[in-house]
Amino acid sequence: MYNLLHVIPKDKHDAVSLKGLLEDNPQIKFVSLMAVDLGNNSTDEKIPISVMLSDIDGFLKNGAQTDGSSVYLPKIAEINNAKVDLIPDLNVKWIVDYNMAHKDPESQRPVGTLVIPAYLYHDGIPVCSRSVLKRSTDFFKETLKNALNTNAYARDVLGIRTDEMIDEVYMTMATELEFWVKTPNQKSDYEKLSASQTLKEQYWKRTVGPVRTALEQALISLDRLGFEAEMGHKEVGGVPAQLGGEGQFSHIMEQLEIDWKYDEALQSADHELFAREVIQEVFFRHGLKVTFRAKPIEGVAGNGEHHHLGIAVRLNSGRRLNLFAPKDMKASYMNAFGWGALMGVLKNYEVVNPFVTSSNDAFNRLKPGFEAPVCTVASVGHTPEMPARNRTVLIGLVRDTENPLATRFELRAPNPLSNTYLLGAAAYQAMLDGILYVLKSESTAANLEKEMSKAYGEEAGYLEKNRAYRSEEDVFEHYDAEERNKLFGVPPRTVWENLCAFGRANGKLAVLKRGEVFPAAIIDSYQATILSQWVSELSNRVIPSNEDLIRRYVKLHDIEEITDLDVVNWEKIRSLRNELMKNSLAESALFSRIKQAMEVADYETASALQVEMMSKMTQLKALYQEYRHNLFTEA
Repeated sequence: MYNLLHVIPKDKHDAVSLKGLLEDNPQIKFVSLMAVDLGNNSTDEKIPISVMLSDIDGFLKNGAQTDGSSVYLPKIAEINNAKVDLIPDLNVKWIVDYNMAHKDPESQRPVGTLVIPAYLYHDGIPVCSRSVLKRSTDFFKETLKNALNTNAYARDVLGIRTDEMIDEVYMTMATELEFWVKTPNQKSDYEKLSASQTLKEQYWKRTVGPVRTALEQALISLDRLGFEAEMGHKEVGGVPAQLGGEGQFSHIMEQLEIDWKYDEALQSADHELFAREVIQEVFFRHGLKVTFRAKPIEGVAGNGEHHHLGIAVRLNSGRRLNLFAPKDMKASYMNAFGWGALMGVLKNYEVVNPFVTSSNDAFNRLKPGFEAPVCTVASVGHTPEMPARNRTVLIGLVRDTENPLATRFELRAPNPLSNTYLLGAAAYQAMLDGILYVLKSESTAANLEKEMSKAYGEEAGYLEKNRAYRSEEDVFEHYDAEERNKLFGVPPRTVWENLCAFGRANGKLAVLKRGEVFPAAIIDSYQATILSQWVSELSNRVIPSNEDLIRRYVKLHDIEEITDLDVVNWEKIRSLRNELMKNSLAESALFSRIKQAMEVADYETASALQVEMMSKMTQLKALYQEYRHNLFTEA
């Protein structure tokens, strides 16, 4: 329909090339510098393209300034020193975002905005999420390149010949984006959703109506932006839409997934950010609402976003090698570096997890029973000859015996609103820690596999004694909760419990700080950011939402239809309602006690009370459902 410019590759980011492209595409009216703060908020501003064209070299070097009110960098960009610079990133591709509802009067093409990924600088220092991932990949590449070019053991692990040297290290990442789509202001019955999920009636089924059209258009739009979309399909959640008399679909409630090709880590993280915007825009044009929340509907499958992490090297001979793949794919799972990287993530996951799971919504998803990982444990497969996928573990090995370059790890805990930049950086830092152990010990792959597979209480060279790290079982069926906690560690239950990992004196924080990837200022600012979000959300969203729900849980039975079970159930419901919400002169209810603890910054107490609140709310919902189902009619 339109001959539009969608992508400007990094080899066209010089002043001459840009001027020519922008002059040939006058429908591009604005430029936006897209930076990402530590709270995973991305910037979007409309700068007239004429401002950029008036001094392209100056714009590319100096970008734009803000007073810090548009980004959240606590303890860094404070109110008395709030100047923040947005500096364009010239080394990733730029995209053009078109407003299909706004036409350029002269060309009759949609008005476009050139979106340029950028870094946030404060006092001359990069302080944003993108800069952390950039430092992580740079440090990893430099460290690995030096080792592979000078260390005889390292070269032997990969089979590098004496006449070969490392030209480049590639840090690759890919994400699987899940999301729910629904008709605005219409609700689907929870029990129908739950039953459909249990029966897997929607999983990979055919899409119809506006969902099909929007899904197809989203895939096409992503391809235009160079994503190389690989698949779009229905996920496990959802119920069939209702078709009205005029051929209009209503009560749409479906879960979808869209995947695209892997890329370099920083570019891949940018892709994910772009993709969410593109998908929301396309589905919105079809009157559909999209949510990327981790657990938008309690009791039904949440939205995950598995992160695939891989590393490859290119030699000056032209050969390309996977860092983790063994020399014989059918004889071994991985080489020594693969085992080291996997052990690094598991041993240090305590300080990686705060970047993966950083909200109340994220914790709502990570519960047994919904294929969401709870335990810090890995799976590599039952035999090297036959790759397998264990969907109950935190991280798994993905491999293809016919394609060594496909060997990678799948981290299953992230969700679509996890900060991919920070969690990617933390995961790579953890991997590097394990690889450094391997370089120091010069251990064999067989011995590292033995250490990775050690039993609880068994001494090890790198991994902790009182932990187990590998299971090829369904960890939710094979072990009970007590066994899981003993073997794999007690998982945090709240945002506060997760953040407390940074304060433990166990040396793991040094893994993040290695190479100045996560300097103390970034850690402190991130903690302050997530803590503030947790307090605000718990006080102003979670508790008020629970209060509204409790107000809807009213008595339904009358004296003529009452049974003793109705009376007992209602008394239990009434008691729980009072415990949770009803204050008296003598005692504060649970909701009020949480707020009081927050007000005096007693976060330990607030966290413990939140756990109690979640448990009681779960009981209340189950009781009210049982009570309601025993009645002939609802008053």
